[in-house]
Amino acid sequence: MERIPVWIDTDCGVDDAMALLCAFKLPELDIVGLSATAGNATVENTYRNTRDIAALAGRKDVPVYKGAEKPWIVNLRTAEYVHGEDGLGGAAIAHSDAPETSEHAWDALYRKAKELNGELRVVAVGPLTDIANTIIKYPDFPEYVKELCIMGGVLAGPGNTNMTAEFNIMGDPHAAACVFKSGIHVVMFGLDVTLQAHLTKEEVDVISNTDNDVCRLINEATKKTLALYKSLGLGEIMCMHDSCPVLYLAHPELFHGRECCVHVETGGEHAFGKTVSDLYSDAKFGDKNTLAMLTVDREAVVKLVTSIYQSY
Repeated sequence: MERIPVWIDTDCGVDDAMALLCAFKLPELDIVGLSATAGNATVENTYRNTRDIAALAGRKDVPVYKGAEKPWIVNLRTAEYVHGEDGLGGAAIAHSDAPETSEHAWDALYRKAKELNGELRVVAVGPLTDIANTIIKYPDFPEYVKELCIMGGVLAGPGNTNMTAEFNIMGDPHAAACVFKSGIHVVMFGLDVTLQAHLTKEEVDVISNTDNDVCRLINEATKKTLALYKSLGLGEIMCMHDSCPVLYLAHPELFHGRECCVHVETGGEHAFGKTVSDLYSDAKFGDKNTLAMLTVDREAVVKLVTSIYQSY
C-alpha cells in the first residue's frame, strides 16, 4: 500500500491530541512532520503537548516544530475553559525526551513540501497562522501542497466564538483569509460537520475502560469538555472536531461535501471572522477553492476511532 505523506499543524488541545493519536495508527498515513501553533493554549503548551502525544504514541521519530506564538493582527485568544490551562484538560502525561527542533515551523513545512514535490497533504487543526506564514515567506508553497485539510469555519450555522465565527478561524482571521486566497485547494471541516462527529459519554466510557495509556489519557482529558457541552445543553458529548480531516485522508468515504468558494470576513463588525461561502447563494464568487464537508457517517467514525484507541 502506498502511504499518504501528511504534515499536521496543531494547537494541541484535547481533540487535537485525539486526532494525532488516530493519525499515528492509520496505516494509510505517513506522518512526516508536526508543527505546533498557539490557539487552544499558548505555543509553549501546544508544542509540549504535541511532542508528548507523539511520544505516547511511540513516534518520537516524527519531528515537531514550534510555530507562531500569536496571530497576525488580533490578540491571542486561548481556550482554557475547554482544554484547561495546559491544553490537555489537566491529564497526566509523561514528557517527551526526544530532541527539540530549532527550525521554524514554516521553514520546515516548506522544505518538506518541496522535498515531496507536490505530494504532501497538510492537515491544519488550529488557527492558520503557520500555513499563512509559509505562504507569505515562500510564494511558491501552494504549488507543493496537494491538499490542505482544515478544521475550521462554519457555513450554515452559528459560530462558537461569536455569532458567526468558529474558534480556529477567529483565532487568526487575517491568516485564514490569506490561506483561502492562496490557490491551495482546501478541504474544509467546519462546525457543520464536526458537531455531527461526536462521541457520547457512553462511547467515551467504552474507550476509557480499556486498559492502556492512551485510553487512560482520553478518560482524564475529556472530562472537562464533556461537562462543558452538557452545560451548554448539547448533552454529554465529545466532538471529534480535529479527527475529521485526519480520518478523511484515510477514509474519504465517511464524509460528503460540495465544492464551493469560501472567503473570510476581516472587515465586518458583527461577522468578523466568518467563513463566507457561495454554497447556498445564487450569487457566486467565481473559482471554487474549497470542498466543504457537510455530513459524516457518525457511527462509522465512532467504530473506527474506538478500535484505534483500543489498539494502543
